[in-house]
Amino acid sequence: MKKGQCYEGIVESVCFPAKGIVRVEEENDKAVVKNVIPGQKISFRVSKKRKGKAEGVLLEVLEKAGNEVASECPHFGNCGGCNYLNLSYEDQIALKAKQIKELLDSVYIKLNQEPDYEFQGVKESPRQYGYRNKMEFSFGDEYKDGPLSLGLHKRGGFYDIVSVVDCKIVDEDYRQILRTTLEYFKAEKTSFYHRMRQEGYLRHLLIRKGSKSGEILVALVTSGDFKKEDGLNCQGEAELLEGFKSALLSLEQSGGMEGHIIGILHTVNDSVADVVKADANEILYGRDYFYEELMGLKFKISQFSFFQTNSLGAEVLYDTARQYIGRLSEGEPDKVVFDLYSGTGTIAQMMAPVAKKVIGVEIVEEAVEAAKENAELNGLHNCEFIAGDVLKVLDDIEEKPDFIILDPPRDGIHPKALHKIIDYGVERIVYISCKPTSLVRDLEVFFENGYRMEKACGVDMFPGTGHVECVVLMSKVQK
Repeated sequence: MKKGQCYEGIVESVCFPAKGIVRVEEENDKAVVKNVIPGQKISFRVSKKRKGKAEGVLLEVLEKAGNEVASECPHFGNCGGCNYLNLSYEDQIALKAKQIKELLDSVYIKLNQEPDYEFQGVKESPRQYGYRNKMEFSFGDEYKDGPLSLGLHKRGGFYDIVSVVDCKIVDEDYRQILRTTLEYFKAEKTSFYHRMRQEGYLRHLLIRKGSKSGEILVALVTSGDFKKEDGLNCQGEAELLEGFKSALLSLEQSGGMEGHIIGILHTVNDSVADVVKADANEILYGRDYFYEELMGLKFKISQFSFFQTNSLGAEVLYDTARQYIGRLSEGEPDKVVFDLYSGTGTIAQMMAPVAKKVIGVEIVEEAVEAAKENAELNGLHNCEFIAGDVLKVLDDIEEKPDFIILDPPRDGIHPKALHKIIDYGVERIVYISCKPTSLVRDLEVFFENGYRMEKACGVDMFPGTGHVECVVLMSKVQK
């Protein structure tokens, strides 16, 4: 196959994350194409050719897969947010389970070992739709010089924004806030921030909602350089923001929302990067945090706090981790647990009632402060949270762990930190991973250093997408 040429082929399988393996009979070759499902016949254009391996861009689905269904989301296929809404939820779970199992088995194949672990499949999210407790929407235009849009990036696009006013992975409160915000700034003829020209005003809309508490925090993210032409129908920035606040509060007062807006923020971000961050923050209304509940515990969450984006799914995830620890959960109150890469300390607090002490280590200082505050909020006084890099902090902790829980970032564990963790020689380790490909890389090191995998499963925290969390229980091989 040649770069730039178009071909037709059958999707044989889909590997994590959503990479379709397409067989082209006429070329007796295969290519990797995203955003497809097994069994489809597609046309695609080769976009890359590296070391004899071709990568392609989907052009058209010529024949549907036998198990393909109509998506309930009108934006599917245009919006880049979801991959599998054209599969039943049962088939989504089966596909993700196959992907995880193949990845985990690959570790054994590489080490010339027979898989001897219990694979428990993928646990479903309690909600298939409306499950997210956080969304970052972008301002832009759906096509060059088109009208103002607010939503998610177009599939395969870098600049174009699809106004996802009927998005299915959030609930109706999110959709109403999105529509109200878009209508208001359209009426005010407000400009959006052009990333190439680095000019304009509107950048992002961040919405966070407690799935159980119903509390909603809204943050409007703009550039710091407001000009008269950025809001033609208002007298100035203060008036524009006051109108935005009033529009949202009027929406709530209309009685059409299930949740309750407890805070509206204005965040200034002058970074060139297309990320939500704050150079400055102003509270337009209420407060700058909300509360959420998980497994009987209460958590205070701010605009940038890390928190699992699927609250009900997180309960499944953390309950699985607690079950995997096993004997600790049955009551061994003299045990010390390390929660490494602890974020805002959610897992640590889940383990605290059945442990002597839990020590959490997290590099983000704001997350550590939030963890301390939440532990106090829940009356948990046997949790200690340390700010710093796991690689360095482990050298300074005097206590030795009886059990270790790992929940590293997407790229996995630093190789040097990995060996320090292994050197503790604890009986059981639970590894939670949001990126299975990083997990299998680290598993190989654990296997080579005296650990075996006992159990593994996936937890579908992101229905409709190609992402999935994994939980693995490892035990020290007894000599």
